[in-house]
Amino acid sequence: MEVRGAPALAIADAVRAGKLRARDVIEQFLDRVARLDGALGCYLLVDGNGARKRADAIDAAVKGGRDPGPLAGVPLGIKDIFCTKGIETTCASKILRRFVPPYESTVTARLGAAGAVTLGKLNMDEFAMGSSTENSAVKPTRNPWSPAHVPGGSSGGSAAAVAASLCAGATGTDTGGSIRQPASLCGIVGMKPTYGRVSRYGVVAFASSLDHPGPFGRTVEDAAALLEVMAGVDPLDATSIPAPVGAYRQAARAGREGLKGVRLGLPAEYFQPGLDPEVEAAVRAAIDELAKAGATVVPVSLPHTKYAIATYYLICTAEASSNLARYDGVKYGHRAADPRSLEEMYTRTRGEGFGDEPKRRIMLGAYVLRAGYYEAYYGKALRARRKIADDFAAAFTTCDAIVTPTSPVPAFKFGERASDPLQMYLADILTVAPNLAGVPAISQPCGFTKAGLPIGLQTIGPALGEEICFRVAGAFESRTDWHKQTPPEAVS
Repeated sequence: MEVRGAPALAIADAVRAGKLRARDVIEQFLDRVARLDGALGCYLLVDGNGARKRADAIDAAVKGGRDPGPLAGVPLGIKDIFCTKGIETTCASKILRRFVPPYESTVTARLGAAGAVTLGKLNMDEFAMGSSTENSAVKPTRNPWSPAHVPGGSSGGSAAAVAASLCAGATGTDTGGSIRQPASLCGIVGMKPTYGRVSRYGVVAFASSLDHPGPFGRTVEDAAALLEVMAGVDPLDATSIPAPVGAYRQAARAGREGLKGVRLGLPAEYFQPGLDPEVEAAVRAAIDELAKAGATVVPVSLPHTKYAIATYYLICTAEASSNLARYDGVKYGHRAADPRSLEEMYTRTRGEGFGDEPKRRIMLGAYVLRAGYYEAYYGKALRARRKIADDFAAAFTTCDAIVTPTSPVPAFKFGERASDPLQMYLADILTVAPNLAGVPAISQPCGFTKAGLPIGLQTIGPALGEEICFRVAGAFESRTDWHKQTPPEAVS
């Protein structure tokens, strides 16, 4: 099997049937990583020996007549925000360099139990703070479609690795768009589930009420299969939802039969000035295709969308300021050398360990939480968040799902927005609202610009409405070939 562009489920089916050895699959992917990742910068760490051992165990299970799991032999990349027992986890930050967790995240444990093989840890914006992977303290990740352009962020390493076939699937986290936006910019599928649908245990916290772990895949059904394994209640995460996991793969396949009876909401607020004309044209063409599949397109209103960016950046910075207070040089991670006092250890450790973006968000968050400012900023943001969630709830009384662009622009060039934090924050303008509301959303490829850069279509569902997201996405994918496109081979 040619691994370039191969769907994860095709690999799993072949391995489980004994038609393909997991070890051979892993060797092919490790070879691609060795040859191509020097130019792309997707991986922070490659665990070749560990991957080979896991692949050999899967082959032994198949040979012995045992079921190795639904993801047998599927090579995955893990965003370096998921704790992996015995393997360094840094969040692409100097302050966590050489931190080796003594425990495994629930997500990676479930994927491993399902037969997936972890190849290594993937690059990201430091502590998931960014929209371009330019904020990694280690190195940038480049977009496989054009190395002069960013892959998006914060899960840029994950999206770029899947697009370039340096893994068959990957994990990511989405706090304000960090799965969907890079999926859009790299031309793959990325799914942000309902808040609490996937356990956050072992995921290093950025903004606890907004962080959503989720999968990347080459196809809608790949993403659905990964989510079926990742999802489910977890006693180690009090915010996880005690509800049965949906039949996501079945929903994706059901979409191939059409969308008769499905109402798709079209919010005017997501088609405002600032939306790139090529993006708008591709998304509207995709919506027309969904209508041809049987869906009825109806107008909906999300009037508080205009407050989403301000609301998000008040809440996420406040929570980040609180969460990142634990990195002080005392318990784990980086510690400044030879401090003369406890105060100096704190200030030097944090000054040396954090990059500019985490420092910026810590300071913003500390400011909005100050006495005298809390109610004027953070308290007001919480009320606005409630209004945004109410908008979605009202919209879903008249439609089953909402379709929009994922990103207002295609991939931008390195440095194009780095000097202007506000412009960088606006890259998330179409993705932050579903995080504030806690509802699921998926991005899939729906076209390319004239310059050959991918464009993404976003489908948003009601709470625990992952199945309708996968059904709509599956319908579009079955009628188009955008997901079959592969970027040119990188040259290391």
